[in-house]
Amino acid sequence: MKNLLVIHTGGTISMSEDESNKVMTNDDNPITHHQDVIAQYANIDEQMPFNVPSPHMTIDNVNILKEIIEDPAHLARYDGYVITHGTDTLEETAFLLDLTISTSKPVVITGAMRSSNEIGSDGLYNFISAIRVAIEEESAGKGVMVVFNDEIHTARNVTKTHTSNTNTFQSPNHGPLGVITKAGVYFHHRPYERQFLPHIDASLQIPLIKAHMGMGSEMLNFYADCQVDGLVIEALGQGNLPPTAMPGINACLKKNIPIVLVSRSFNGIVSAVYAYEGGGHQLFEKGVIFSNGLKGQKARLKLLVALSNQFQHHQIQDYFNV
Repeated sequence: MKNLLVIHTGGTISMSEDESNKVMTNDDNPITHHQDVIAQYANIDEQMPFNVPSPHMTIDNVNILKEIIEDPAHLARYDGYVITHGTDTLEETAFLLDLTISTSKPVVITGAMRSSNEIGSDGLYNFISAIRVAIEEESAGKGVMVVFNDEIHTARNVTKTHTSNTNTFQSPNHGPLGVITKAGVYFHHRPYERQFLPHIDASLQIPLIKAHMGMGSEMLNFYADCQVDGLVIEALGQGNLPPTAMPGINACLKKNIPIVLVSRSFNGIVSAVYAYEGGGHQLFEKGVIFSNGLKGQKARLKLLVALSNQFQHHQIQDYFNV
């Protein structure tokens, strides 16, 4: 049997519902009470470096996970890794790890939408599914994967699409990487080639702004005055902003603050098409960086990694083209 390291971080998968329907954190993870089932699949060692709901996750927490996975003793001992995590920021942890860890061994993240004692709880099932993917030979070299509801998703494409549905994790524009059935684990896509950058500087300040009709420059001017390290904007449509936002854009660019543009639209990518004031063509000509299909929360992490590794402006643009 293969050897896996399971890293528990908290989240709904580790919680229970009380009599008043409030979901609360447990001191220990209920998943660990099912060793008889888990032991059928692999030799499991478990760690719980912290126990937090996913809105409490930080870049420092992800750095801890990265250090655990890349520990030379762990790389020598384990054939793969499974991480249990809350769902609200799960895709961000998965993507940041995907950008920065170089191991070809499977790293699988899962969680639950229903706590351990609710009717229809999905935690144990998702956990077993994640273990099955982590021990699958074909899982090697596919980067960090997210396993939920019988589907395997890449960290790059997956996103939480529903607040409470157990089928919440989807990969818009791309679909899942593979599926899990009673008969086996099946992959039907290949993930993108990845570039690994080792450093994550948790001190960098990179805000995320969502554009809207009539958006002004007040917030942009504030961030220019603060001299933040970078900025990500979820723009309108294919990558456009109201003209009233342009003075703030100019103020940030004057301070050499890199600005990455994504779309607030659910599907599609930004393009430097429209030449009117605030249009994508004008923004691109000014030096705004266009992202190749990432949503705002992931573009923020990619910019964080680029700046953590001392990328210059042209290198950041190239990095976001892939």
